[in-house]
Amino acid sequence: MTQRGPRLRVIRRLGTPLPGLSRKEAERRPYPPGVHGPATTRRRKSEYRRRLEEKQKVRFHYGVSESQLRRYFARAGGRPEAEGKTRLELLERRLDNVAFRLGFAATIPAARQLVGHGHVRVTGRRVDRPAYLVEVGDEISLSARARRIPVVAESVEHGPEVRLPSYLQLDPDDRFTGRVTGRPTREDIPVVVDEAAIVEFYAR
Repeated sequence: MTQRGPRLRVIRRLGTPLPGLSRKEAERRPYPPGVHGPATTRRRKSEYRRRLEEKQKVRFHYGVSESQLRRYFARAGGRPEAEGKTRLELLERRLDNVAFRLGFAATIPAARQLVGHGHVRVTGRRVDRPAYLVEVGDEISLSARARRIPVVAESVEHGPEVRLPSYLQLDPDDRFTGRVTGRPTREDIPVVVDEAAIVEFYAR
C-alpha cells in the first residue's frame, strides 16, 4: 500500500524521518500538524498510541498494508531464531526495498513501480512482485530499458538515499547492478523505531 496523502504530514506526525516514504524531511516543530497551530498543553501519549505510532512508522516507511505488516510479524515471530534477531529483516529483504537501498529509486514507492513494471531482474530473471524476498547471493539489476529512463539514471547517479546497508553491495563496474551479500541486521534498519512496541501492539 502506497501512502497517497501528504507525506510530509505523516512524517511530522510520527516525529521521525521516513526515507522510504520521502526523500524530504519535515520541518521540526514542537507541536503536531493541524489547523489549530501550537496547543498550550500536550496530552501525554497513552501506551496504545505509542505502540500504534511505532507500528505506523514501519508501515509507512516500507509502504505495506496493515494486513501485510501483521503477517510479516506473525511469520517472524514463529521462527525459532526470531529472538535476538530483528523481526524487520523480512521487510528489508523485500525486492522493492532492496531496489531502493541500492539507489535505483529515490523512494520505496518509486522502487515498487520499477518492480511492478518488470524493470528489475533477480539473478537475470524478471521479477515483478515487490514483496519478493531476496536471498543471499542474489544479483539485483535493472533492465536495459530501465537504465534509459531519465529519473532512474538520475537516482543511480545520485546514489543511495541512505547509507548502503551491510547486506548489499553495488557492482563497482556497473552501478545498475548490486548483490545480496548477507542478511539484514538491526543496524541496517534506517528508521528509528521501537520494535518491541510493535510486537506488543500485535500481541494485545
